[in-house]
Amino acid sequence: MFSRDNLFFGGIFLLATAIFVVWGLDYVAQNHTLFVLATLFGLFMAFNIGGNDVANSFGTSVGAKTLTVKQALAIAAIFELSGAMLAGADVTDTIRKGIVDVSQMTFDPMLFVFVMMGALLAAATWLLFASMKGYPVSTTHAIVGGVLGGSIALGYVTMDAGESVFALVHWDKIVTIAISWVVSPILGGIASYGIYWYLKKYILDYNEKVQSHIDEIKHQVKELKASYNEVTATADEKASHDSQLHELNRLQKKSNAFYALRKHAPIAAAFATTMIAGMLLYKGLKHAGLKFDDVEILMIIATFSALAYGITYAIVKVMHKDTPAKATLRLFSMLQVLTASAFAFSHGANDIANAIGPFAAIIDILATGQINSEAPVPLIAMATFGIALVAGLWFIGKEVIQTVGSRITEIFPVTGFAAELGATLVILAATKLGIPVSSTHILIGAIIGIGMLNRNANWVLMRPIALAWIITLPAAGAMAALFFFILKAVFGY
Repeated sequence: MFSRDNLFFGGIFLLATAIFVVWGLDYVAQNHTLFVLATLFGLFMAFNIGGNDVANSFGTSVGAKTLTVKQALAIAAIFELSGAMLAGADVTDTIRKGIVDVSQMTFDPMLFVFVMMGALLAAATWLLFASMKGYPVSTTHAIVGGVLGGSIALGYVTMDAGESVFALVHWDKIVTIAISWVVSPILGGIASYGIYWYLKKYILDYNEKVQSHIDEIKHQVKELKASYNEVTATADEKASHDSQLHELNRLQKKSNAFYALRKHAPIAAAFATTMIAGMLLYKGLKHAGLKFDDVEILMIIATFSALAYGITYAIVKVMHKDTPAKATLRLFSMLQVLTASAFAFSHGANDIANAIGPFAAIIDILATGQINSEAPVPLIAMATFGIALVAGLWFIGKEVIQTVGSRITEIFPVTGFAAELGATLVILAATKLGIPVSSTHILIGAIIGIGMLNRNANWVLMRPIALAWIITLPAAGAMAALFFFILKAVFGY
């Protein structure tokens, strides 16, 4: 429990928290007790996003033994923090305004602080429960449920008896979320099923067939040598033996064991790079202020995809000393690290909003005394919450990693690559079409798609996971409403 690694990461987390609190006490200049409490709630939320969402993202890589937990942590630390700090700003509007129209209410701005604090604490509590059970759930749905529940509670306190607080809820958003419970995993499953079917048919099955042919030739060579006696053989028998041995060796070379990898692996790498670059440019970096038009984005994507094709082809060419199976394992292990890293960057850039969005609204109200149309996100807050994200992965992410990586279906580098790439494809398509989907649900659906093709999906485990998906929003909402009334009573509002 108190290993050197735990003390190291725990120490960094506590140090970052202490530095942020000292900075924040000066930034807020008043309501220090509320600020410290809100900081603890916000970091608790970021910590649990790391324990569930980040662990969910790296589960396939760890399950395939492409990465160890420590290596996954290192990649998370680099790419999650980079995504959060470089491209994670200006992400509070949907969390603050997209669920409930609070502009129609008349209330003390401090009550809205309690709404957001209650939402953070409720969402984080639910995520902690899910992580302890090993259930990968949507952190976005958790915080949306929290904001919804807290806002409804606020409406009951502030609105006249004749008005319905439920009229303030953007029910179209809630219906969209409910639809995504079904659509997200189905789309993820279809995408990964198609990608893995292609890789299995044109690479894995071909490799298996060629390896079987090579093994058969080797057996024939062994039998030929065993039956040949150099001392007693006649000249004709020697000539026949040499001719047969030469023919067997020629057939072995002609087997062209690396044909499938040379032809199809570069295509897979180029396609993966296309999806990853698209996801980063359209989703992961959408808040970074890059001014690329669609033509420039397509040129960037085409350049990197062509580069990926050439590099992958060159790597396959130098793998001739390996067996086809070993070369495939090594190659797709490298590609899986690429997809996992891109997934982490995009996740850090977008899903950190589930913690930093409500918190930014809180400290803005504490600093200015009013609800502003936009709440700035200080860089030190992004960094501190990013560190909390990584700490959550380290301390409580192992259960979710095991669920995603091995309990739903058996994961190998090729299947893990197909699942991550399938999820990336659906997320990119949904982003371009403006369809809100859950990255967690998509990835779990992608893993199920792999399990369906291999006929080893764990449907028994999926039942409680699916139930947890449905319960997430109402559970977080109910807890947030309760926490709102508690905070209101404790602070005398």
